Amino acid sequence: MDTILWILTGGTLGWLSYVLLRFNEARGMSISIAIGAAGGLVGGKVLAPMFTSAAAADLSVPALFFAATAAAVLLVIGNLLYVRWGV
Repeated sequence: MDTILWILTGGTLGWLSYVLLRFNEARGMSISIAIGAAGGLVGGKVLAPMFTSAAAADLSVPALFFAATAAAVLLVIGNLLYVRWGV
């Protein structure tokens, strides 16, 4: 359940970045959602257990914070890569 919530958090941030901030606009909304979902998964599964206790990493506010932060960082990196090198 927690993995699905992290993916949904990242996907929602990807959608919001596409709609509001126009990130990855040339590549499409599905790419923004996929990048955000991947960032949410990485943040929730990899980063949250490193920086929080094991019990708090499962389904908690800090784990969601790490998932959202990682999704936002990946979205910014993806946008910068596209603007700079067209990747």
